Parts: sequence; structure tokens; C-alpha cells
Amino acid sequence: MNYLAIVGSNADKSTNRMLLKYMQKHFEKQANIEICEIKNFPVFDESDITNVPEPIKKMVESISSSDGVIISTPEYDHSIPAALKSVLEWLSYVSESLYKKPVMITGASHGSLGSSRAQNHLRQILDSPEISARVMPSSEFLLGHSLLAFDDNGYLSDANKVKELENDFSQFLQFSDEVNQLMKKHPVKRTGHQLWELNK
Repeated sequence: MNYLAIVGSNADKSTNRMLLKYMQKHFEKQANIEICEIKNFPVFDESDITNVPEPIKKMVESISSSDGVIISTPEYDHSIPAALKSVLEWLSYVSESLYKKPVMITGASHGSLGSSRAQNHLRQILDSPEISARVMPSSEFLLGHSLLAFDDNGYLSDANKVKELENDFSQFLQFSDEVNQLMKKHPVKRTGHQLWELNK
């Protein structure tokens, strides 16, 4: 499996980035995980939608060629960061790359709730008609007190959290395979969505 993992923060220091890097190493024998940064992505601007930024074009290509997407989000004021929302707005306006695409949501936060409310908002956004991703159900990996969660080598310190993440990722491997097989057998042509042309 080849997955694109999106760091849902534009911060220079992010425990969500650390979480995805840990997953990249920990699951390297099960899947190839490519990490995508959104730090330098421009803010979504509907008035200039025909001039699609190069980072967005590259992300669209990476998502389209992947078997699934992993998004790790922090929680700012009970929701996802503006930078992540902006990227999703770009994707929904200029591509269908997330349509029916398997998505796994994870999240790390400095507080005790581990980005639970942000993850709920992200699910709602990904389920919107403009995006229509296939988010893995009945699973949420919440890493609270994330500043204390990693050792000096970037590994998760809590063995119970490691087991929980392993179980969630195992489910995602199966979920993404099933969704992709279903889409190959029964492709669905999208209708009623205004898709802007990407500048080649």
C-alpha cells in the first residue's frame, strides 16, 4: 500500500508531524507512507481559482496515485487549523482526488483530549458533497499530552498507545483495500460537481 500522510499543521514544531514520522518508520514493512507538508501552501482564494498553485497540483497528483490518505490534525479552538481547512478547500475546488478516497484520521494535541473535537469537524468536512472522501469509520487515534508522548528518538513511549495505533492502522490497511477493490469493480462517475480545470 502507498499512502500520502498530510501534516495538518503549518507550525515549525508539530507533534502531528512527529506522529506521522513515527508511523512512517513503524509501519514501513506494511506500507509506504509519504509525508506531505502544508507549511508553505497559499491560502485558498476563490477569486483566483484558475491559477492553481504548484504545491496544490503536486498534492492532487500524489493523492490520485495513492491507495489512501492519512491526515493528522491538531486542535485549535475546538477545530482544525485554518491552514488545513484552506488546503481542503483548494482540493475540493480544483480536483476530485479525494472523491471516494480512503482516509484515516489521527490527531495529537497538547491537551488531554487528543484533538477529538477537531477530528469530528474534519470528518464532517471530508464527508461534504464537494469532497466525498471515504473516512474509516469507528476509529479515532487520539494522542493527548503529545509534548510528553515521544522519547528522544521520536518513538511513542506509551506501549498501550502503540498497540492502539497498530490496531487502527491494521484496520485502515483492510479498509483501504476493500474500498479500492470496490471502486475498481463498480466505478462511480461523479455528477453535479463543478470541477475547475487545472492549469497544465
